Amino acid sequence: MPILARMLPSPMLVDIRAGAVAALGDVLQDRFISPSGKVLVAVGPSQGERIWRTVQPSLPDAGIFAVEDASLASAGRLQEALSERGYDAVVGIGGGRTLDVAKYAATRAGVPMVAVATNLAHDGICSPVASLLHAHGKGSYGVSMPLAVLVDLDYVRSAPGRLVRAGIGDVLSNLCAIEDWQLAQRELGEPVDGLAVAVAQNAAEAVMGRTDTIDSDPFLVTLAQSLVLSGMAMAVAGSSRPCSGACHEFLHAVDQLYPGTADHGELAGVGALFATSLREDWPTFDALAACLGRHGLPTSPHDLGLDEEQFVRAVLAAPDTRPGRYTVLEYLDLDESQVRDRVHGFLERLA
Repeated sequence: MPILARMLPSPMLVDIRAGAVAALGDVLQDRFISPSGKVLVAVGPSQGERIWRTVQPSLPDAGIFAVEDASLASAGRLQEALSERGYDAVVGIGGGRTLDVAKYAATRAGVPMVAVATNLAHDGICSPVASLLHAHGKGSYGVSMPLAVLVDLDYVRSAPGRLVRAGIGDVLSNLCAIEDWQLAQRELGEPVDGLAVAVAQNAAEAVMGRTDTIDSDPFLVTLAQSLVLSGMAMAVAGSSRPCSGACHEFLHAVDQLYPGTADHGELAGVGALFATSLREDWPTFDALAACLGRHGLPTSPHDLGLDEEQFVRAVLAAPDTRPGRYTVLEYLDLDESQVRDRVHGFLERLA
């Protein structure tokens, strides 16, 4: 008899609530990740170290590794540290950069990884992708998704509000990525995974449909769930396609041309808004703009700290950031004059 279903990758545990970090030792033991607590804890430069001091008494056999930056070099050092004592697992505590380093090192070392997220800046919490710096820029690397995910709302609330709001932009950009994927299917025959689309789309719409803000715990829970679901959508698809389209081509271009301009999720939100204007899907454009604005997120080049000329340059450079990925930018294939016209129209629509 043929197998009539497929196995879906997912964490064995997702715990989103106030006080979730206190259960870390129990999670490691009860889920047989590390019954003895012999894990290497990778911590970020801010809240990660504070959380480590909280959980250290319950993990006397654990080691600690300070993640200096989100680079391949840092991930390599963490991988070497893992081999020194034969740790059972890696526990990454911090923001997206720390978690990406931990995911990459754990995958290369062949051990499981537990993610303890301290902010909700982007969908790297649970994704099978790590974005790391190298000598020639930044690259995206396939990794194993975390075996367990803990999001402690107490620490999320104490993170800078800008980092929490940025995750909203990243989740909403799923809607742009899905449109680009379906465009590639129509124009090139690229296969689209309907289940991955459903998961990514529902994640975005769950956030867009709420009228409360990051001051509300129910909203934070929904945002955290949506970020986790976005990561699972990528795992289902076997690529970042359901969550990365022209929106992310744009953000990678800005990162390359004007490093440090804005956070990942902030750029993804503006990129998604501009790509939606290219499609002339004005109902979606207005809904996206309203949601981003309601949460105090950037909607225009000026909000990002870019002038119109810099924005044009980023749009022109965007397709080269992901060779082989087909989006509305590749479909329209705009020259410089046409990009200027579209950017001008985008700004007029916002105004």
